[in-house]
Amino acid sequence: MGIGDRLLAKTANVGTKPTEPAQARPTDSEPRTSPGRLMDAQNRINSAQARIKELEAQLEDKAALEVSLDSLIEVSGRRRKLTPEQFQELKNNLAQHALATPILVRTLPGDRFEIVAGHNRVAAYRELGRKSIRANIASIEEGEIEFAAFFSNLLSPSLTDFEKYWNFKRLQELTGLSRTEISESAGLSKSHVTRIFSFDLLPDAAKTALSEKPERLGSNAAQKLAALTEAGKAEKVTEAVRRLVDDETFTQDRAVALATEKQRTTAPSPTVIKRGKRKVCEVSSRNGVVGVRFFEKNATEAEEWAQRITEFISKSLGESSGD
Repeated sequence: MGIGDRLLAKTANVGTKPTEPAQARPTDSEPRTSPGRLMDAQNRINSAQARIKELEAQLEDKAALEVSLDSLIEVSGRRRKLTPEQFQELKNNLAQHALATPILVRTLPGDRFEIVAGHNRVAAYRELGRKSIRANIASIEEGEIEFAAFFSNLLSPSLTDFEKYWNFKRLQELTGLSRTEISESAGLSKSHVTRIFSFDLLPDAAKTALSEKPERLGSNAAQKLAALTEAGKAEKVTEAVRRLVDDETFTQDRAVALATEKQRTTAPSPTVIKRGKRKVCEVSSRNGVVGVRFFEKNATEAEEWAQRITEFISKSLGESSGD
């Protein structure tokens, strides 16, 4: 059962029949209660499903036409992210065979078209040097596109955890559902949804880098890196994520280890004390420990200096307490 079906089942007793269209309401009266938000989501799902059926009927009656690649507009965030291997496989297939399924577009002013489905096919055609592509044109509203695309992609097995995170965020924006409500509606555990939302706590620079190769970081490692970010290690986390993206041999465990490691401090150089040109001793300090090393191994002289140092410290402390 998909998330759309789960939302429908969850809201079956709220009071709105699935066959009823969503009622128009003022923009300043968004539902605030959980049942209200779920009912609103249900209405959006019903509308999206109805529009999909309408589009399917339209496409049965209309033949695909050739549209110029230069006339196509891609909406950021809607394109499915493929690995380089997956995209190359698609490109090789299209280089040898005709396009089996036309892309879907909607008409924009100025003889332009917005891509609804088929972004990767368009990208492959462009790299192959093609000038046009077969497309079906349908009438569909912006909100309907986003909502329908969301439910068709959200729980795809090939969807990476980072892409699921972005889709969950979009679901919140579309419906106002809380994370708990999302987990219940999607049939996922709260802990799983919490891990997915760990990406939200990563530094913006890290998320920007990760958007290039979202498959490089899973939610388990993301949760650990998010905790390190909150602990004040945002720069190290960003560095680790960039290493993941740039170096295919760099593992997620190594990324967490890189962000976890403490900053190394360089110990100050010891001070050498001389008598004339002859080195007598050196004084060093490290991790709160002060050490004196004599170059000439004279036990008696070392003991005398140890006594003098003890007397000096005691006297200094006494003078300080007297102040």
